[in-house]
Amino acid sequence: MLELENHQYWMNEALILAKKAGDEGEIPVGAIVVDRANKIISSAYNQKEKTQDCTAHAEILAIRKACDKLGTWRLNECSLYVTLEPCPMCAGAIIHARLKTLIYGADDFKTGAIRTILNIPDSNASNHHLEVFAGIKETDCRNLLTSWFESRR
Repeated sequence: MLELENHQYWMNEALILAKKAGDEGEIPVGAIVVDRANKIISSAYNQKEKTQDCTAHAEILAIRKACDKLGTWRLNECSLYVTLEPCPMCAGAIIHARLKTLIYGADDFKTGAIRTILNIPDSNASNHHLEVFAGIKETDCRNLLTSWFESRR
């Protein structure tokens, strides 16, 4: 599978999770951790409202599940797919988990901490270099978020 097709496939899967989050009243963000063999390790979607846990972002939950499944906190052979650019908390978790690659859909112009507002992976505060691909299925990811927020106004 070509790299772009691979990224689009997994982002489609993350979008399915994001839609589920939105249907449950959560901000529609989905995340998937995939290993170097292109096999899914874990998946999650936002659950802050359901759990009343401010750290229950899709990325954090997917990383926790992947660490549990693999029995290690080092995810250096894994990639994370997420529909929205991670916030500072999630960017920190991504760095600390030593993820090899981050692939995200839509930029977050309010709290994006990968490239849009902050650049935590390339900052002096980062002790890990991370490969980043942004804008995968960006229109679909952005439209899902926009329509979800508009439906609540």
